[in-house]
Amino acid sequence: MLPLHHPEKIMDPSLAKETSTETSPWDKSVDLPRLESTSRSSKETASQLSRKNTFEVPAPETYAGRASSERPEASKPAQTLLRRSQLYFNAEVSTAHADILFLCCCFISGLVDSTIYHAFGTFVSMQTGNTIFLGLGGATPHNTPKPYGWAKSLVSIACFCLGCLTFSHMTRCLGKLRRGTIALSFLSQTLIIFITAAIVQGGKVNGSLDTITDDIDWWTVLPVALLSFQSAGQIVGSRAVNLSELPTVVLTSMLHDIFTDEKLLAKANVKRNRRVLAFFAILIGAIAGGFIDEGSRRMQLPLWIAGGIKLGITLAWVVWPEKQTSAV
Repeated sequence: MLPLHHPEKIMDPSLAKETSTETSPWDKSVDLPRLESTSRSSKETASQLSRKNTFEVPAPETYAGRASSERPEASKPAQTLLRRSQLYFNAEVSTAHADILFLCCCFISGLVDSTIYHAFGTFVSMQTGNTIFLGLGGATPHNTPKPYGWAKSLVSIACFCLGCLTFSHMTRCLGKLRRGTIALSFLSQTLIIFITAAIVQGGKVNGSLDTITDDIDWWTVLPVALLSFQSAGQIVGSRAVNLSELPTVVLTSMLHDIFTDEKLLAKANVKRNRRVLAFFAILIGAIAGGFIDEGSRRMQLPLWIAGGIKLGITLAWVVWPEKQTSAV
């Protein structure tokens, strides 16, 4: 039979003693930490290898950002143009020679008011006359040809006040001297005049001056309301650019200011000159409206002319010189 033990260990007890004191590779108390550290290091190595071999898929917005950064020529010009447009329309305009544009507004007021009065017997700019018509309405007997004419004057006054409230609030919120604010105000006035002319041109409102004989046709209130609303934008604009001597829609106070001016006969008096020119601009506009009405017998033609002039004023504000600020 084979021996159960190795002969060396039996023959030499010292060797057996020394062998018992040596660390055996299978001794659990000694080799477990080593095995644990070995397994830990192998796991770390495996994780590093897995990270190297892993392909991370970026989020869609990463691709979008990368694409925009790789192609700056496609996005930067558009962003630059938008930024330049914002700076351009946010800039404040110069008020030098702005009185020329508001003198054109005075001509528009005379042109439109003479036409609307000829057609409907009311004003859309001169609210002093409308106030008188409103006061006379209560005393007008019902057997007269137009006992309800005061209703149009009331609508005109109400819409003018609403326009003043709207345009002034917009001016305060957006900045009264900003190019974009003034251009937007006059563009809206232009569109309102064009819309009114289109309504009359389309036949929704009777535009033939020879056939307007009804006392009150409620469709005729629509042009009165729209034109009264837009005319408020003119006086709000004149106050915004500090040209209070050119209200563009009133004559009584302007005549007062002309003849109570201490420098009435002075050689150089800019405000007096503006007031005198504004008076004649309104007068010439009214005369022109009368001749156009008599020649065409239609009320839409003066409205198209007024809208074209106001469109020119709007474009002038778009290219108007910027306000110069002096460095301190």
